[in-house]
Amino acid sequence: MNSDLIPVVLLALFCVALGAGVSVTLLVLRWRRKQRGTQGLFNSDFSSLSSFVVPQTAIVQRPGAWLAVRSRNVHAVQAALDLHNPQPCTWAEGLAGEQRLFIAPPVNGWILIVGSELPDPAEDVDACFRFLVNLSRKIGHVQFFSANRVLGHHAWIQAASGRIVRAYAWAGRTLWNQGAKTRAELELGVKCFQYFESPERALPFAQSDIVMMNTEKVPSLAARWSIDPADIDERAFEHGFGITGEPSRLY
Repeated sequence: MNSDLIPVVLLALFCVALGAGVSVTLLVLRWRRKQRGTQGLFNSDFSSLSSFVVPQTAIVQRPGAWLAVRSRNVHAVQAALDLHNPQPCTWAEGLAGEQRLFIAPPVNGWILIVGSELPDPAEDVDACFRFLVNLSRKIGHVQFFSANRVLGHHAWIQAASGRIVRAYAWAGRTLWNQGAKTRAELELGVKCFQYFESPERALPFAQSDIVMMNTEKVPSLAARWSIDPADIDERAFEHGFGITGEPSRLY
């Protein structure tokens, strides 16, 4: 190669390398600008989505036990329960389960009652019987539901005008089985053991599955009989107050 051409060739190679470097730099800068714009758009959209599409739920979880009273008169239910020191209470506070008794505003013709002072058939099934009979004698149609997913204890009871229409309660054994199965129970396929029936002998491996299946179906049965607390429209929580207070003597 002619020695006069060497500087020209080197200069040409330098220009090519410089041009390639500039091109790569421009591409990197353009990519970074695009990423920043996309990230900003994503953050903005996500913020809007989290505040609009996923509002905070008023009910954190379904209560372990509740009453459903066929009524639209909260004060009549309050009088039937002989509630002391009544105070207005929001849905969120009342359904959190920290109140002794909470009477919720009516929903679709039903009034929910939750709280730590509700009877537990597993502790005293006779007290539960007396409470529901007396309350239904005062207020009319009353339903009781309980479901303990840890222990598998469950109960569903209907009382009307001072008599038990249907009742089933299980806590390691059948505590209460009164009245004919309702259509809803038959459709859901719940298993109700008779008094002194020994499911361990008849179904040694399937007993726990059946018990848990019954427990899991309590909310579905409540929805068919009356109302499932977890199905209440969140918009209902924005209006009205319920009543919280202390029962004078429930059982």
